Amino acid sequence: MSDDRASERGALVDRLRDRLDVSERTLAAIGSVPRHEFVPARLRSRAYDDRPLPIGHDQTVSAPHMVAVMIDLLEVGPGDRVFEVGTGCGYHAAVVAEIVGPGNVYSVEYVPALAESARERLRRLGYEVTVRAGDGRQAFEDEAPFDAAYLTCAAPDGIPDPIVDRVRVGGRVVGPVADGAGQRLVRLRVTADGVEREDRGGVRFVPMQ
Repeated sequence: MSDDRASERGALVDRLRDRLDVSERTLAAIGSVPRHEFVPARLRSRAYDDRPLPIGHDQTVSAPHMVAVMIDLLEVGPGDRVFEVGTGCGYHAAVVAEIVGPGNVYSVEYVPALAESARERLRRLGYEVTVRAGDGRQAFEDEAPFDAAYLTCAAPDGIPDPIVDRVRVGGRVVGPVADGAGQRLVRLRVTADGVEREDRGGVRFVPMQ
């Protein structure tokens, strides 16, 4: 895996450590993934800025701080199986894979061209992530239950039930949801009696398709 910009990743991690209350495990995962490999060539000089960047097809790769916050909220560890809705360029999935290990991240992308390029990029960089093109409401029914799930796109009416239903009792679901005033990041804890919802503040994501 490319390591020619390790110092920039280290500086990014230091900035995130000063700004965020997240685990060292999450920060180590951010520091291990070459974000410049996941953005268009013309934007690689900005790859370690803490900001979202366009990746084509009206989609973006999330800012590193948002990736770190969402992963920390998932509370996953080695061996946990994770369902991602919205592969995009594959960066977020790669960071999760650094924590949970090979073969444990299952990602669906609505735009077939993005799914294909992310699948190839992840393979080239050595990440064993299963990527499919399709609708997150329907994908990976055959692989459930998962220990956690997350969305990289804003659901218009709350996180869809079919996504929550793929997560085991005791698992977590993290994602942005749209409301009348904008978007909120929420975490759901799946219980035997339903879900417990936490509001984690305002965010801005591309809409779910």
